[in-house]
Amino acid sequence: MLVLSRKPGERIRIGDDVTLTIVRIGPNSVRLGIDAPRSMSIVREELCVNFSDLPEASHMTEKTPSP
Repeated sequence: MLVLSRKPGERIRIGDDVTLTIVRIGPNSVRLGIDAPRSMSIVREELCVNFSDLPEASHMTEKTPSP
């Protein structure tokens, strides 16, 4: 795993098509902006049931929130 340090407003490029922007850093969270092609599926990991299916949006299913 590559670990990088960035400040708000700084960016990280992934390939030619994806840019991550550090929008805000809070005490318990980091807000990211993601600029990517519409054809690319971007999903929070906790919403995926089967992590091996992450690249293919057609195979993802959402978890039902517990009461």
